[in-house]
Amino acid sequence: MKIICIGRNYAGHIREMNQQPPAAPLFFMKPETAIIRAQLPFYYPDFSKDIHYEAELVLRICKLGKNIQPRFAHTYYEAVAVGIDFTARDLQKQCIRDGLPWEMAKAFDGSAAISKFVRIDDLENKNNISFKLKKNGEIVQAGNSDQMLHNFDQIIAHVSQYLTLKIGDYIFTGTPEGVGPVQIGDHLELFLEGRPMLKLPIK
Repeated sequence: MKIICIGRNYAGHIREMNQQPPAAPLFFMKPETAIIRAQLPFYYPDFSKDIHYEAELVLRICKLGKNIQPRFAHTYYEAVAVGIDFTARDLQKQCIRDGLPWEMAKAFDGSAAISKFVRIDDLENKNNISFKLKKNGEIVQAGNSDQMLHNFDQIIAHVSQYLTLKIGDYIFTGTPEGVGPVQIGDHLELFLEGRPMLKLPIK
């Protein structure tokens, strides 16, 4: 399986990062070893002093597909979760400055926390999915799928032009504004449609 991550997909986050909206979905990859397994904490890595959280909706691919047309894209995913794309912001800035790839800042082991999945058909409004992240009991990020610059179907159609999507692949669909740093001792909680989905201590 593979983890595909979409960048710059919420206007608020684009503004807070002083970036420009992309014409098409931007994506990068994380390896399977990035996944934090159930009940495990996030362990702060030795190679960074500035790890940031980025809360996102995560799709699970349910069908093999390549060059998927937008009108058929909704048949290629059936469940959604909430996740955190952990980013070594200091390393990312260094990579950007030097014109280098971002893998060491985005794809390191343990950089992808993912909650349990919920069937999209079981949600009240699958085109208006809300999620939020609490840090130490306070809401730091809140987003909704209807705020995306590129919606689920557009993401599926675009990414599948370049990559064959396989059953069990995950797609992180972008983060809203409010990203920020974590420290050892912090406690993160993810919510989907108001329901608690994942508790994640930082150690």
